[in-house]
Amino acid sequence: MPSYRMNPLVLGYHRPDTNIFFTAITVFALQQIRNKLPPTLQEMVDKISSKAVRHYPDFQNKDSLKTYNFYRTPKAGRPSGHFPNGRFLNRIEHFRLPDDADDTAMIYLTSQPTREDLLWLKHKLTLHANLATRQVEDTFPEYVNLRAYSTWFGKNMPVEFDVSVLCNLLFCIFHYQLPLNEHDHDSLEFIRSVVEKGQYIREPFRCSHSYPRAPLILYHIAGLLAAFLPEPLESIRRQLVRDAYQLLADGLSVMDRVIVSTSLLQLGEKPPRIDVRAIPDKEIEDYSFFIAGMLTASQNPLLNRMAQSRLVRMDWTCEAHSRALLVEYMVYADAV
Repeated sequence: MPSYRMNPLVLGYHRPDTNIFFTAITVFALQQIRNKLPPTLQEMVDKISSKAVRHYPDFQNKDSLKTYNFYRTPKAGRPSGHFPNGRFLNRIEHFRLPDDADDTAMIYLTSQPTREDLLWLKHKLTLHANLATRQVEDTFPEYVNLRAYSTWFGKNMPVEFDVSVLCNLLFCIFHYQLPLNEHDHDSLEFIRSVVEKGQYIREPFRCSHSYPRAPLILYHIAGLLAAFLPEPLESIRRQLVRDAYQLLADGLSVMDRVIVSTSLLQLGEKPPRIDVRAIPDKEIEDYSFFIAGMLTASQNPLLNRMAQSRLVRMDWTCEAHSRALLVEYMVYADAV
């Protein structure tokens, strides 16, 4: 799926980006509503999914392990595909990304992994969880001893808690009915607590480096809660609903209104109807669902403080995924 990375504060920085992330999350969104679509559209979803899966091996771990990367991995003389079509970042090894839990979860969810692969992944996640070899630093003090999962698989990467990534990862774990352990329970505790304390509203970047807006975080949590009803998250259901209505009342971009309204619909609410046909194409094309902080992986305290600056963050856009979000909203809205 064509996507772009940009930084509005850096004049002219707008690059085509070849990644697997937006392909996988677009397929995921479509597969989740497939059975609610008419047969002709179900066939279309199946064709899109089949084409997408063919590309997954290009993004598999460079040593052929069953984890996946945002960018094409270096194999058999092929160089790393990080930050393609650029002039600077793709030349620097420091900016080559390790495999991550987000891409891996989405690829497992949209393909057909074996039980052996799933159990291997579950063990792999424990090896990189907090306190397995190091302790998370860039989070709220009350969470530093939680044994929650980290975003990154890289052995030299710091532990990072991202509530939205954890939702995607737990979605995968619940979907395949994998056995739960202390890391799953602590990951659920992190999700529950940042909602209960309102931290995801007040400080979304500290809760989710890759999805640092409250509507994006709420969308991920609501999707997990609606799909699997995990008992630890039931206590925050009403607060999520209240927060969602408050976000709508405070004023959001139209695409953020779409995903917040989808979240409410999934939770059994009936928010005001949105006329998706009236949404300007520009709003759809330029909607940023994913953001990357270029300094978030640093363990330097000064760089960590700078990481929240818009100057050192990139927005990613993908029209195909934005339109999948619109279809998702229409399916749930029409079911009310």
